[in-house]
Amino acid sequence: MRIVANVLRGLVAISHLGFLVLEMFFWDHPVGRRIFSMTPEVSASSAVLAMNQGLYNGFLAAGLVWGLWSRRTDVKFFFLGCVIVAGVFGAMTAKATLLFTQGLPAALALVAVLLAERQARRAG
Repeated sequence: MRIVANVLRGLVAISHLGFLVLEMFFWDHPVGRRIFSMTPEVSASSAVLAMNQGLYNGFLAAGLVWGLWSRRTDVKFFFLGCVIVAGVFGAMTAKATLLFTQGLPAALALVAVLLAERQARRAG
């Protein structure tokens, strides 16, 4: 179960690195406009905000990677919880699909971490 938990957390971290790249570097380009259905005017006027948002996604990715190398359960729980909250908030305020693209993978990873920790306690 620990391998499954690590793979899921790794996928969530990679997705947040992807969000960082998209929001910081491709927001005001055809790729970002296509993904987010924006006009050039909208992407240009919101590019600085997107870069800020991308930076925060990078911090989430860094925390998730820290959790992969750390044996600290609190780090794993905290950063997965942050991603879940971000997914729920994004679904409520921006786009409903964020619940499934951001919140659900993190929730599945969190369940896997909980199960792995439980399994480790029983074995040890």
